[in-house]
This record gives sequence, structure tokens and C-alpha cells, in this order.
Amino acid sequence: MKPVRFNQWSGRSRLNLKISAPRSRGACRRRSGKSPVVADRYSSVRQRRRRKYVFRLDKVAKRAIDDGCMAICLKQTGQVIGDLFGGATGEEEDEGTTPVGWNLNPQFGGQGYAFEAARALFDHLFRSKGFRRLYASVEDHNMPSQRLCEKLGMRREGVFVEFISFTRDEDGSPIYENTVQYAILRREWMSGVPAV
Repeated sequence: MKPVRFNQWSGRSRLNLKISAPRSRGACRRRSGKSPVVADRYSSVRQRRRRKYVFRLDKVAKRAIDDGCMAICLKQTGQVIGDLFGGATGEEEDEGTTPVGWNLNPQFGGQGYAFEAARALFDHLFRSKGFRRLYASVEDHNMPSQRLCEKLGMRREGVFVEFISFTRDEDGSPIYENTVQYAILRREWMSGVPAV
């Protein structure tokens, strides 16, 4: 995996954001030092109720083959601690608009890593890739991600009731989640002033 350079900001970072090719997926596992790489959705209904995330290196490695997905690695050790996505080819719903998201190993939560990585991604998507609008869909119970969106300057645009399913129940039926949508425009990002 090779680090992605994000303007001058990356030089002060504690992280490297890396795009991996399919042949280098094993590098995620080797660098992590753990068994199967990122925060996977709830694996059972019981875990869902407890709102626990499971950090799975194999899921990060699988997502890393998508062109809009990057591994979040500690600069000092190279350990993979999560992943981000945004700006994949063909992902735009409207010209200049792309979804963004992140997954972080809960062991590394509360240390500013998700903010640091997402800030670099946003800056890259707006300044280098020329996107006009970024949006994130967050489960209504995922308060850390909602706080991160707000810290990044995103505005809350609405709540979609039973909008999306990330998991299935014991019978294989989808479990639909309420989803909060956040968004930010390039002009808001560049000026630091929200549009609304």
C-alpha cells in the first residue's frame, strides 16, 4: 500500500491514508498484527442492541480494493486502525456530489484520529478532486459519528426513518436503521462558514 499525499496538511499528520491494490490486501493484515482490518456493522441482533462495533481487518482489506476507499494507518507503526471512503469513480449521484464515510477501530476512538483522517479526505475531495458537495449517512444511534460530522462543519439535513439496512436478523430479514444525513458544500469548507 502506498500513502496518499493530501496537500501540505499530511506532513503534520499522525496518520497515513493508504490506497491498496488487490494484490496488497495481505499487507493490511501484516501491518495490523491482528487477526482478520475495520469497524464492521453489528454481527448479531444482540450486539446491535448493545451498539457494539467489531473491528475486522478482513473487512477493511476487502473495502480497500474499491477506488474510493483508503486505509487509515498510524504513521509511526503502519498499523491499520480504520478506513474511509469517498469520491469513487461512478459514485456521484449528481455531478460533483459524493458520499463519504469512515470506520475506526473503537480501541483508537476519542483520540482525534477519525477527525484527522476525515479532514484530510474532505480537503482532498474539495481541493484536488473538485467535488461540490459531500454527504454522510449516519445511523441515528451512532452519536460519535454524528459529533464528528458536526465537528467537520457538516450540517444535519434530515432523518430518514427505516431507510437502510446494514444487518439481518436471525431469519435473514433486513433490519432497517433510521439514518441521519449530513452534508457540506465546497464553499462552506473553504470559508469555514456554514451555508445555513
